[in-house]
Formats: sequence, structure tokens, C-alpha cells
Amino acid sequence: MKFDVRFYLVAILFIIFDLEVTFLFPWAVAFRQIGLYGFWTMMIFLGVLTIGFIYEWKKGALEWD
Repeated sequence: MKFDVRFYLVAILFIIFDLEVTFLFPWAVAFRQIGLYGFWTMMIFLGVLTIGFIYEWKKGALEWD
């Protein structure tokens, strides 16, 4: 049975963004111990994640048409 390539692309994008979001849980638990440096490091990480998401959205990789 053959699947459309877009199915695999959406699945891979979901796994990538899902794994990146799992980094938020340990950060939230240790937020008080890591201080301001940890806060800004996570903001940079989330910024890169947001830029990647916007890039994928603009390229049309999330369209299912």
C-alpha cells in the first residue's frame, strides 16, 4: 500500500515539533534553579522553534490539499 509523501512529511514535522516541546517540561520544573540565563536560553530555543514553524507554514509544508 502506497502513502502520499505529504503524509510522511506531516508525520516527521509532528515528531520534530513534539520532541522539541518535550524540552519545555524539564525546563519548567527546574525554572527556579536555572535563573535568568536558563530563561533567556529557552527563549532563544523557542524563537528558533517559532522561526522554523513559520518557515514551514510559509513554504506550504503544512497544507494537505
